[in-house]
Amino acid sequence: MALMTPEQVPVISSIYRLQWEDSQQSHVLLYPEGMVQLNGSAGEIMVMVDGERSVAEIISALQAKFPEAGDLTDDIVEFLGVAHERQWIQFA
Repeated sequence: MALMTPEQVPVISSIYRLQWEDSQQSHVLLYPEGMVQLNGSAGEIMVMVDGERSVAEIISALQAKFPEAGDLTDDIVEFLGVAHERQWIQFA
């Protein structure tokens, strides 16, 4: 899994485009060969990946949006690591 710091800024890789798909009722990553359907949690995280927010800012924003979920840090870091491994995101 990719090592990342809270200061790093993730950005969606240039071959992917994130969008909401009504027919899927979920966010998806579109790429030339197909589509990746994201579950609800993954979609919420990817929406925050705008090339401006740091990992720490994404965690803070999602903690504020979902306070009842408890500490989301490990889950968000784990997902961002997997997304980086799958080359969905890069770190600016």
